Amino acid sequence: MVKKKNNSIKCVALGGIGEIGKNMYLVEVDKDIFIIDAGLMFPEEEMLGIDIVIPDITYLKENKDRVKAIFLTHGHEDHIGALSYVLDNLNVPVYGTKLTLALADALLKEQEFKAKTNFIEVDSSTVLDLGSVEISFFRTNHSIPDSIGICIHTSEGIIVYTGDFKFDQAATKLYKPEIGKMASVGEQGVLCLLSDSTGADKPGYTTSEAVVAREMSNAFYNASGRIIAACFASDINRIQHIFDAAKENHRKVVVVGKSLERIYHIALDLGYLEVEEDLIIPISEMKEYRDSEIVVLMTGSQGEPIEALQKMAKQTHKLFSIQQGDTVLIAASPLKGSELFLSKTVDMLFRAGANVIFKKQTVHVSSHGSQEELKFMINLMQPKFFIPVHGEYRLLMAHRKLALECGLDEEHICIPDRGDVVEWKDGKIAITGKVSSGNVLIDGIGVGDVGNIVLRDRKLLSQDGILIVVVTLTKQERKIASGPEIISRGFVYVRESEKLMDDSTKLVKDIVERNIIKDSFEWSSLKQDIRDELNRYLFDQTKRRPMILPIIMEVNQR
Repeated sequence: MVKKKNNSIKCVALGGIGEIGKNMYLVEVDKDIFIIDAGLMFPEEEMLGIDIVIPDITYLKENKDRVKAIFLTHGHEDHIGALSYVLDNLNVPVYGTKLTLALADALLKEQEFKAKTNFIEVDSSTVLDLGSVEISFFRTNHSIPDSIGICIHTSEGIIVYTGDFKFDQAATKLYKPEIGKMASVGEQGVLCLLSDSTGADKPGYTTSEAVVAREMSNAFYNASGRIIAACFASDINRIQHIFDAAKENHRKVVVVGKSLERIYHIALDLGYLEVEEDLIIPISEMKEYRDSEIVVLMTGSQGEPIEALQKMAKQTHKLFSIQQGDTVLIAASPLKGSELFLSKTVDMLFRAGANVIFKKQTVHVSSHGSQEELKFMINLMQPKFFIPVHGEYRLLMAHRKLALECGLDEEHICIPDRGDVVEWKDGKIAITGKVSSGNVLIDGIGVGDVGNIVLRDRKLLSQDGILIVVVTLTKQERKIASGPEIISRGFVYVRESEKLMDDSTKLVKDIVERNIIKDSFEWSSLKQDIRDELNRYLFDQTKRRPMILPIIMEVNQR
């Protein structure tokens, strides 16, 4: 298929290695760089106040003239969410399937991306000639239609990136994987397989979506009051199950949630959802129906439903509240680190009078393949080399073990770190360099302006609070004009700690008077003395270390 000899073939993961989400992989062939996916990650627990996390694309900005294209495997935000930030710095075409590009375009508009984007639609039969390589695709089975794997054809063999996948033997037409095409790719000769590792620690096969459809219909049938069905906004397969169960049980559906409405309308307009027109009603018409005739399909502000459910349980949601007799059906897995939050939310839902269906019935299954499916992909592709991607390190190691069981040689399996340059040369695979990589934190409209020091300060503030010490000095006489005044936030309740605050004020006064009589009086040393001595005193008294912020002002007296 490839007409010319390639002298250099490399691969770099800027995200998606050693973590769930933030998927971005680079394949370099000769001088050309091809980007596969541009995803975001939702913040971890210690990233206080951060909205989203994207990959560090310093290397791409430094080599922007070499970047030829971006390829998107599917429309989930962990694969397309960072696209606007990448396109801010790179003017390259973006290739993807119809639904993926429609969702990416809507997300760009939501993120207020103004520049013109060169979207080029492909399908699983498309073959692209991009000079140094040819690109082909195959359809995969995931929780969103139009998911594809990507094949980069080089003179040394094909580099295959699977994207997210599973093998559901009962998959409906929109979700059927092209197993025959995958086998054909394997027969052509796969140099390296980059494969989804999310389910590498789960034995057997992922439960079929047909089981979910049946269990969901049963749950709807047995519910006597309203049903609140919560799922991820981009889980279109699960949304279809909810619509189907509502139709079978003669219920009307109310769609709640900005992200959900956006994705629902796009999928419906493009024909990726089958919904009868009279099945959907606006929230204003709910009172015209009995509780037993209503389903509320909902999600939250970032496309995940748990936070919105908690607001409903606390009666603080602006559109909807949980009432006695409701059935809450949680058809979603918690995001990493939010398991405790989910547990508390379920408890609150029960307290609010709802019956919660979660885990005890199969109303949700993973959209990623388990161990036997991952082995099946390896056997279909018959790769010479293997790189597990899209997973925490323990999952990458579990996937490595599966590859060994499938007969791959240990020296043909590589688990790089983020930013490692993996190169194929003389029939071997090796890590030959390192490029800039890491997390870029998005807080509001700030991109990358919050780093480790700011996060450390936020953590300190969340733990022991802050003390602001304000002192005003006279310039000529070097005396205290007013203060010291100490303001406490998140440290102690001032009215109940008057002695501590009075003693702290006296201590600061002594420090200031001791410093200003010195011939070599400096503002910086005064501030540092206040921090050090007040910190020691407060720790002795309270065993807490609040952040201390001295503010020294100077006035001219006439």
